[in-house]
Amino acid sequence: MKVLSLLAAASAASAHTIFVQLEAGGKTYPVSHAIRTPTYDGPITNVASNDVACNGGPNPTTPSKEIITVQAGTTVKAVWRHTLTSGPDNVMDASHKGPTLAYLKKVSNALTDTGIGGGWFKIQEDGYSNGNWGTSKVINNRGLHYIDIPACLENGQYLLRAEMIALHGAGSPGGAQLYMECAQINIVGGSSTARPSTVSLPGAYKSNDPGITVNIYSMSPSSKYVIPGPPVFTCSGSSSGGSPVTQPETGFVTEVVPAPQPTQEAPASCSVGQWQQCGGSNYNGCTSCASPYSCKQINAYYHQCS
Repeated sequence: MKVLSLLAAASAASAHTIFVQLEAGGKTYPVSHAIRTPTYDGPITNVASNDVACNGGPNPTTPSKEIITVQAGTTVKAVWRHTLTSGPDNVMDASHKGPTLAYLKKVSNALTDTGIGGGWFKIQEDGYSNGNWGTSKVINNRGLHYIDIPACLENGQYLLRAEMIALHGAGSPGGAQLYMECAQINIVGGSSTARPSTVSLPGAYKSNDPGITVNIYSMSPSSKYVIPGPPVFTCSGSSSGGSPVTQPETGFVTEVVPAPQPTQEAPASCSVGQWQQCGGSNYNGCTSCASPYSCKQINAYYHQCS
């Protein structure tokens, strides 16, 4: 029992994580430089909280007076560590599996904008594929989270929000652990004045989203995982994830829904487990749920067993 307690304590000690550094233009900036770092490395679990934008609340953040210049069309690296003083071998506990994401928000003043509210658009996501999670890739890569900055953006100041979501306890609402910080950047060299459709933080995530409330232990390597939030913005106009519905005059996203699943033939009689898809538009997979679960509609495109 003593050995188990020590193992549990060791796991808890390395569980949390912080976005502590940004590498851009071949330069690694000092820890906390231009990043609003928190005093505590814990997660945000209430997706309706203002803290989901740039952290805060239970993890008070420290303002920064720096802004990092970033060239449009380049790749930056968000550096994650368990604490502000941890090394690359202590990023986050390996049990904390889930997606990685990154967002930008165009602002007039990156030093003072809180990040709360509209204006956010997603530029990176890495979810689940063949049994591999985005967070596991960052851990295995010694804390490096690669983020491509679109070449077609308007020049100016932005908030860069890097995020990792841990789903090891997400089998019920409120169990997902969201880790995020915001870096203050100035994008230069953009090739146009692209204005992507945007979402609000909080608002882009709901507690019952299939990517927020999900039992990852029932998933197989071939299981589909719906990454939360809007589709990824690309300069070509293509996107991954859901399809945004926009207002013609403003271009702002009013609704984001998961993309329809590829058509597939379902066996004559089959069922799926808790949190798995069981129906929806253009879905032809299993429509029965294993006992004691029932198929419930999340939206027109996604029904799940719960």
